[in-house]
Amino acid sequence: MERRSAIKNIGGILLAPSLTLTGPNIVKGKPVLRIAHITDVHLKDEFGAPSKFTKCLHHIQQQKPEVDVILNGGDVVFDMNKENMDSINAQWKLMNNTMAAECSLPVHYCLGNHDIWWFEDDKSQALYGKKYAMEQLKLDKPYYSMVKNGWKFIILDSVHLDIDNTWYIGKLGDEQFNWLENELKETDANMPVMVMSHIPILTALNLIADDIVNKWVMLGGDMHTDTAKIINLFYQHPNVKLCVSGHIHMREKLVYNNVTYLCNGAVSGAWWQGNRRETFPGYGLIDLYEDGSFDEQYVTY
Repeated sequence: MERRSAIKNIGGILLAPSLTLTGPNIVKGKPVLRIAHITDVHLKDEFGAPSKFTKCLHHIQQQKPEVDVILNGGDVVFDMNKENMDSINAQWKLMNNTMAAECSLPVHYCLGNHDIWWFEDDKSQALYGKKYAMEQLKLDKPYYSMVKNGWKFIILDSVHLDIDNTWYIGKLGDEQFNWLENELKETDANMPVMVMSHIPILTALNLIADDIVNKWVMLGGDMHTDTAKIINLFYQHPNVKLCVSGHIHMREKLVYNNVTYLCNGAVSGAWWQGNRRETFPGYGLIDLYEDGSFDEQYVTY
């Protein structure tokens, strides 16, 4: 079915071009962590994807200063939706073997919509839902938090069944939202927070379409349907500095209420067949500082 239309008009958003956070009058604190944010790898043994992904991993590990950790924003494999077991097993075997052989950095994952097996006509299968992907990624829960070098990282599960239990929309759901609310409440107000989701919490990218004039529609599978609720929560916690996502396969930097929302393109570009519009295949490179500031760039490999 078509993903639900969630938001038809977006107002009050500051669309920012490349914002420079450094300058002659700005003195940053001590750098504490360098992160590579990769998303939408969509790995399968076609389109030269394995060698291209290996090139990306090597590119990340050759960065100077060195990258400390990789955050993988989901759509790890090409597609589990309605696929048979042989195809699913092959995709995950390729991913796990590639990571074991080509990546020496720690990696933390969130789930993407293509990592989940949803087939409305066969919900009784043990494979149905998120369990298989969570086992492959060694996740106890689809959402979690951690602290590294003075920053808190919150990894969200943004992919859920639609209101009629078919396909998916972007949201947290009550249980996860309550967890997020409590997580932020219990975090020291002086500790900066970075959030990762697969589906963007806030984006304007899906307003870009050919042959549509003054009639924009944002689909519920393209951006969180609980955006206003999450943004209001972040507004109560000014230590939330940065939210990163993927899903759209395009590069975007958007600032609202002093929170920066980054959609960091896609490692696979247009699903391993070139650029997605004007965005080249790439990944986000983010430097975090002890004072809560950060630098970021989108890197092609």
